[in-house]
Amino acid sequence: MAGYQGWFNTPGDSAGRDWHHYERRGVFAPGSCEIDLWPDVREYKKTYVTPFTYADGSAAFVYSPYDASTVDLHFKWMKDYGIDGVFMQRFVAEIRNPSGKHHFNTVLGNAMAAARRYDRAICIMYDLSGMQPGEEQLLLNDLDELSSRYDLLGGSKSPTYLHHRGRPLVVVWGIGFNDHRRYGFGEAEKIIDGAHARGFSVMVGVPTYWRELGRDALPDSTLHRLIRKSDIVAPWFVGRYDEDGYSGFSGLISADISWCAAAGVDYVPLAYPGFSWKNMNGPASRAIPRDRGKFFWKQVAGARRAGASMLYIAMFDEVNEGTAIFKCNTADRLPLNGSGSFVGIDADLGSDYYLWLAGQAAAWWHGKSGYGEEVPKR
Repeated sequence: MAGYQGWFNTPGDSAGRDWHHYERRGVFAPGSCEIDLWPDVREYKKTYVTPFTYADGSAAFVYSPYDASTVDLHFKWMKDYGIDGVFMQRFVAEIRNPSGKHHFNTVLGNAMAAARRYDRAICIMYDLSGMQPGEEQLLLNDLDELSSRYDLLGGSKSPTYLHHRGRPLVVVWGIGFNDHRRYGFGEAEKIIDGAHARGFSVMVGVPTYWRELGRDALPDSTLHRLIRKSDIVAPWFVGRYDEDGYSGFSGLISADISWCAAAGVDYVPLAYPGFSWKNMNGPASRAIPRDRGKFFWKQVAGARRAGASMLYIAMFDEVNEGTAIFKCNTADRLPLNGSGSFVGIDADLGSDYYLWLAGQAAAWWHGKSGYGEEVPKR
């Protein structure tokens, strides 16, 4: 399963949110943007012209997931390449506002229809980042609305909605991080308890070092208590290691799995293809190279070797932090970006390479191939 942001907008997509998540400080133009990868939009039915151009002077286009045809294409790719499905990100800081809620409701509606059409799994993931104390009830009310609209508990309108331990799954991401969030364990516990009381299984998204209660995690054992109340724990690994550092890191996954087995909680580690957010945070910011898929595959093999039975891929469409696996332009097809630059997929690999590689990972984990430590040959 991959994460699906679905947070992009464009002028002209009817959402009225301008270049949301493309722009930087209100401007989307050469030298000012928040994306490092450029989506390959050659297969999209509907695209939007941008102020960016290619070296030959032709205009560069992007997409909006507000359009049903765009989300439909994304789910078609999931089926074509063998990716099981996605966790649909739903940000509390967005759904508190009418425009944000309208956008994410539209994208989720597009995705629910596409998931059913292409027989892909789909699951709602609430991201608590930016949530204020007291908004836990806003989240639960929203869950009630979605549960009713899509019959999540009965399944009549959402036959491919992801279940775990016999119940529909909802994810609560952002518990226990030590980055000075306004909400705390009290709000998180109300959400976990409320989701369970409504008949859902709960997956919690937590810091990398949740078990040790250090580094990116709050040093408070309440986090362990809340994890034990949950059904699955999913730590966030993006940016915590590069290819050289992964070998020393991978033992953490085995230790996590042992802790979870003793606690009766399931565990899903994470793999990501690479990382870059230079257009968002400046050229001096850290980047983690993809190394032609070797970095991603090292994580896939390491998680399998550690005994994991599930895998979270970050992310399907995250071009802002450069972790996207969907089709992105190759290095020889990048728009000009003034004082900045974009990151491209190796030209000989093709724009769909990481979709293909993620599909090969799924096939391996499902027992349909005999891959090992080496990156598969296409």
